[in-house]
Amino acid sequence: MKDFSGKVAVITGGASGIGFGLAKKAVAEGMKVVIADIEENALKTAAANLAELGGDVLPVKTDVSDADSVQALADKTLEHFGAAHVLFNNAGVGGGGCLWELDKKDWDWVLGVNLYGVIHGVSAFTKHMVAQKEGHIVNTASIAGLMSAPGTSTYTVSKHAVVALSESLYGELRNAEANVGVSVLCPAFVNTNIFAYERNRPEDKAIAQTEEEKAIAKATEEASATFFAQTMSPESVAEKAFEAISDDQFYILTHPIGSKEQVEKRMRTILDGGNPSVAGPQDFPHA
Repeated sequence: MKDFSGKVAVITGGASGIGFGLAKKAVAEGMKVVIADIEENALKTAAANLAELGGDVLPVKTDVSDADSVQALADKTLEHFGAAHVLFNNAGVGGGGCLWELDKKDWDWVLGVNLYGVIHGVSAFTKHMVAQKEGHIVNTASIAGLMSAPGTSTYTVSKHAVVALSESLYGELRNAEANVGVSVLCPAFVNTNIFAYERNRPEDKAIAQTEEEKAIAKATEEASATFFAQTMSPESVAEKAFEAISDDQFYILTHPIGSKEQVEKRMRTILDGGNPSVAGPQDFPHA
């Protein structure tokens, strides 16, 4: 897809972070924009900001972990704009901890948003893109989907699955000779609030914490905010994503030097019959 003007972009997790960066880029390209998010107040603020930039914006409160909610998003998009040309399955949350100490609620929540959110988006929108004979789907994974860092298990498992899902979808669309492109976005550290992901955990997935655990979580969040403020901007990620769509590029490595080094390191270890690296998320690339 070379010309974005007048086309319709749908962006989940669109009220903040990478999603809002994508939305601003879409508006700048002359696209009509649907932003979906579970945070209603943030959604209203984002829509107002995009309108000030001249955007034709439809905000839709959406829980991507719920298939009916995502189907409603698709229905509202088609009813309002009549088409959906670029779908960014972008909504996501963090997650991790010692694998054998995690609660089922942790898995249900992270996989529900990060993996099933993508599954639901693909299910709700792809058939329409195939029928209109034009479209592109960008699924947000992570560099964590191409390497495995201890301490990030729920997040890493979900992102590896998104990469695999995207690869399968790409092949199926090519086999069907559909004019629908697919890309998988694999960012490393980006200046977002993903470290504060607990703010969106639903009550039925909540985990009881001691006061000490709450204090540790708060201190970690504050330290993470300082660190993430120095990382790549969402706007830079959005630029790379739109370039990839235009070039029909599948793998989008936002940190091209470090990401390629990590992927090569992992593949070489596999081919050489080695054992996985024990590095943690500190080994994620910065450049």
